[in-house]
Amino acid sequence: MRRALATLVMAAAVAAYVMAEPAQALSCGDCVKYLTGQQARPTGPCCGGVRRLKAMAATTADRRLACNCMRSAASRMKSLRYDLVNALPRQCAVPLNFFIDLNKCNQVVQGGEVQEDRQSNVQQRPRPRSSEAASSPSSSSPPPTPNPKPPTLHRCVALLQTCPKTLAALKQIHAHAIRTRVPLAHPLLAKHLVFALAALSPSPLPYAHRVFSLVPNPTVFTFNTMIRAYAESPIPGPALLVHRRMRAAGAPPDSHTYPFLLKALAKLMALRDGEKIHAQSLKNGLETLVFVQNSLVHFYGACGLFESAYKVFERMPERNLVTWNSIINGFALNGRPNEVLTLFREMTAENGGGGGDVEPDGFTLVSLLCACAELGALALGRRVHLYLIKVGLYRNSHVGNALIDLYAKCGSVEDAHKVFDEMGVAKTVVSWTSLIVGLALNGLGEEALELFRVMERERLVPTEITLVGVLYACSHCGLVDDGFRYFDRMREEYGIVPKIEHYGCMVDLLGRAGRVEEAHDYIANMPSEPNAVVWRTLLGACAMHKKLDLGEAAWARLVELDPGHSGDYVLLSNLYAAVGRWADVHRLRRSMLKGGVRKTPGHSLVELGNYVYEFVMGDRSHPESEKIYEKLEEIAKRLRLEGYAPRTTNVLADIEEEEKETALNYHSERLAIAFALLKSAPGTPIRIVKNLRVCADCHLVTKLISKIYEREIVVRDRSRFHHFRGGACSCKDYW
Repeated sequence: MRRALATLVMAAAVAAYVMAEPAQALSCGDCVKYLTGQQARPTGPCCGGVRRLKAMAATTADRRLACNCMRSAASRMKSLRYDLVNALPRQCAVPLNFFIDLNKCNQVVQGGEVQEDRQSNVQQRPRPRSSEAASSPSSSSPPPTPNPKPPTLHRCVALLQTCPKTLAALKQIHAHAIRTRVPLAHPLLAKHLVFALAALSPSPLPYAHRVFSLVPNPTVFTFNTMIRAYAESPIPGPALLVHRRMRAAGAPPDSHTYPFLLKALAKLMALRDGEKIHAQSLKNGLETLVFVQNSLVHFYGACGLFESAYKVFERMPERNLVTWNSIINGFALNGRPNEVLTLFREMTAENGGGGGDVEPDGFTLVSLLCACAELGALALGRRVHLYLIKVGLYRNSHVGNALIDLYAKCGSVEDAHKVFDEMGVAKTVVSWTSLIVGLALNGLGEEALELFRVMERERLVPTEITLVGVLYACSHCGLVDDGFRYFDRMREEYGIVPKIEHYGCMVDLLGRAGRVEEAHDYIANMPSEPNAVVWRTLLGACAMHKKLDLGEAAWARLVELDPGHSGDYVLLSNLYAAVGRWADVHRLRRSMLKGGVRKTPGHSLVELGNYVYEFVMGDRSHPESEKIYEKLEEIAKRLRLEGYAPRTTNVLADIEEEEKETALNYHSERLAIAFALLKSAPGTPIRIVKNLRVCADCHLVTKLISKIYEREIVVRDRSRFHHFRGGACSCKDYW
């Protein structure tokens, strides 16, 4: 067995690991088919590897280094046939007079004599050649060779190119270079060592940077390698420092420099630095390259400047798949779902019209699914799901997570659960988190917490976002004690330091439960400075529970932190109206007009027949407005027969939803429901997406409509889902 393994080591399965010239490097595949019985005879490159290895393995150090590399290669050949291994030298007519024991790489056998390194932990100095021994004192080591002979240098380079890419193997090659007097400052060795280190996952960046810092004059390739390594790491900041050193050294950028650098700046959202790089690319003419243009589109989209991203996109004469994915994802990230759908149609039309051969891939379709989720376009999302199954992309974990998010945000919890179950081993923590948050959004807090308990039993470690979903579920279900228990476990069991989002959930938890004073005290004792969102949450709780003094205190802080936010005016106005302070309501509205503060107009979306229709309060722009308003009158009559009485006091207090307070019957969600009743078959579920919180009167009306017309109506408002069935809502009037 030892000789069989030695033959394997000295044969072509691993011959590629020690080469005199990089150009002669082979892949392990040169002999694998023969050694596993898939070929009758070894190929020419395989036998060539055996010859070269025999010629090169002249010293003990060479054979020991080869042994460690080859042991790793041999372990990957599961179906190795040792009879073929033993016959390989004979088949290639290359007799071997030595072999290596793969179990003990510090032993080599040659001519029947065992040579063992008995002090393997001590670095051994190479013996001087016999011609040098007479002229050099035996106590002194040979001086470093400033320019190593090419075979020694190329051997190290070949090892870096072909040995298994592990940190241990790279360190061993690095040590071999030091022992054979190859200076690390040599640009060729540094280039390949830095590249190999950067290619590891995760990349040992401190080690790579130390190697890089020893090179006095790095090549452009080496600079680009370090920039790319930082750009793809969690700490992209040093990429900019490497680029500054590159400019100071006078190294000219190439077509790879700016794409890597812009990727790092996109992660940092360093807009000003990115604009400087854009200007430099214009100055040196690299901005016209499609790779640079794609990176600029991605950079501006990541920084929230989707208009600038689109300007770059429009000027591009050549567009590839990366171009389309970058611009589509840029709009999706910035909450512009309509533009995403428009661009996707342009992309498919350009391809179908013969303007290009760009086919959407998984990345494109994930962005499209995100847009469908934001719009509540369930039918279109299902069509995308079918396409993903057709092209075989549906088993990708990213696609699965996007599908869970789609169905959850469209109110189809059953479909979200089905996708989650079908993912099998492809499920990640993101998959669990997506479903937990989706269940919480849909008012299924108990189910969300049960799923979290199952996740814990699976020994998966939750993320910060997972805990946000858990606290959200507790908040919207009134589970105050459970919420505090999970909050305490964050730090104690999972080592997650609570962020402002978690504290905001706790304030919301107390506020919704009517414990507004406790919520205020909680904010006062927070370890971090509360932001405007936290104070806005408290103001909303004060408006809900008519806590005027605390509400005015929260308003005072909001004026300091985020002046001119229209939602804050609306909440305070609602609070004044709820306690009958109508003079203050009118004063506040005049203040809004004088300050130029405009309230966000309410609108509702409904999807029918693969189209998404938008309605605003009192909207008469639809071609079938007459029929819609006739349907509204019919609904109003049937509501009165059910005993419905408009909640006019609440409407006067609630100016957040619509511009005209007295137009109860013309709120945007009612127009959308009337249109859906006109255009859909009886019994078909109706799905509405509203950008503002549903008012109490519309909530009551929708419950009655679901009973009168025997329809399931799913309404997604600014904060959660409402599933109306048979005159009841899933929120149990707690929202």
